[in-house]
Amino acid sequence: MKYVFPENFWWGSASSAPQTEGETLSFGKSATIWDQWYKEQPTRFHNGVGPAETSTFYKNWKQDIALLKELNHNTFRTSISWARLIPEGRGAVNQEAVTFYNQVIDELVAQGIKPFINLFHFDMPMVMQQQGGWENRDVVTAYAEFANVCFELFGDRVKHWFTFNEPVVPVEGGYLYDFHYPNVVDFKRAATVAYHTMIAHSLAVKAYHQRNDGGEIGIILNLTPSYPRSQNPADVKAANIADLMFNRSFLDPALRGEYPQELVALLKEHGQLPECQAGDKELLAAGVVDLLGINYYQPRRIKCRDSLVNPDSPFMPEWFFEAYEMPGRKMNPYRGWEIYEQGIYDILTNLRENYGNPNCYISENGMGVENEQRFDENGQIQDDYRIDFVRDHLKWLHKGISEGSNCLGYHMWTFIDNWSWCNAYKNRYGFVSLNLETQQRTIKKSGEWYKATSAENGFNDRT
Repeated sequence: MKYVFPENFWWGSASSAPQTEGETLSFGKSATIWDQWYKEQPTRFHNGVGPAETSTFYKNWKQDIALLKELNHNTFRTSISWARLIPEGRGAVNQEAVTFYNQVIDELVAQGIKPFINLFHFDMPMVMQQQGGWENRDVVTAYAEFANVCFELFGDRVKHWFTFNEPVVPVEGGYLYDFHYPNVVDFKRAATVAYHTMIAHSLAVKAYHQRNDGGEIGIILNLTPSYPRSQNPADVKAANIADLMFNRSFLDPALRGEYPQELVALLKEHGQLPECQAGDKELLAAGVVDLLGINYYQPRRIKCRDSLVNPDSPFMPEWFFEAYEMPGRKMNPYRGWEIYEQGIYDILTNLRENYGNPNCYISENGMGVENEQRFDENGQIQDDYRIDFVRDHLKWLHKGISEGSNCLGYHMWTFIDNWSWCNAYKNRYGFVSLNLETQQRTIKKSGEWYKATSAENGFNDRT
């Protein structure tokens, strides 16, 4: 069977400034929370590899964009580093950064690759974190100023903007589960960070729409369908609460301009609601996006709790549910994540049936594998497992589109093996292999497959 995708489908990949640029404290850039955390606790990072050692995009952007072109990308997402562009968080713009980003954007456009630019990818400038980060409304205002500077400088060529990538992750990592700086465990502070993030998002969306630049602005959410263990009402309720907390807490304000009343009532009942200000309701309503980016890696399987909560423990989402390991599930053993291709279709169906079928695209999907050098044959990584992974997700994506979902493209995470937060280079995700010692770039077998798929706007199923 031949799977053909709609005309002008976006074929590309995604990356981020903090995971690829390198030069983390050079060329005028100030420290982010990652630089600070690495300085304080280097042992929290895999093999002690910190944020300075990324895939050298700052030095090799021209070569890398040539590789994007070779892979037949017509779109590519990366981010602008707030700490690089405005090192003090607000005020003076770093002209070296302006030059760098102008070169990247101009080269992408020259190669016929539409730049998709995201404004925040977990990389809070340390000067802003010292003022309280997203807990502080002044930092929210500073972010809106940064967004405006980006629109002013690059908006003539960039027509696809995104305010945040996976905004739930800094909430989970930084304020609930201790896997991002500042390593706080406090639900109410987490709720405040989540709320202020959407206020910041709305300020940027409102400002962009007022400009009438002829482009569109959205947000990128990691949507993880919550599947109940069974149809027992207790399991269904548990899965619904997980969905409210991890998906709808961002999805509803982004697409409906308001929070789910169920979530508000739940947090109010437990005294966990963040403080609101006059005008917030109208501001959130102005933050409805033009385009939704969907990052999908794995499902969330949920069951009701089978034990009582310790009343002295910190209030957590897990007061209401537990993770469920479904027997027989397909796994990526390297990342410890379930592979469930139908999830991508279920997300699109939910958006179509319950959210007015917004314009969207798959902004990330990918498979991290450890020690990929095992699969090197004659100088090329033979990553057939990644080809299978992408193909099988694209089949379900195609089904969603054929049923009427407004999904406009598919971006793989990622273009080139890059640095990944606390995991460094443990799991490789790229279409292009990166030799850390020589910085040599080599297209993997999956890159060749994706190149052909993009050129043909589809693929023949071999089964």
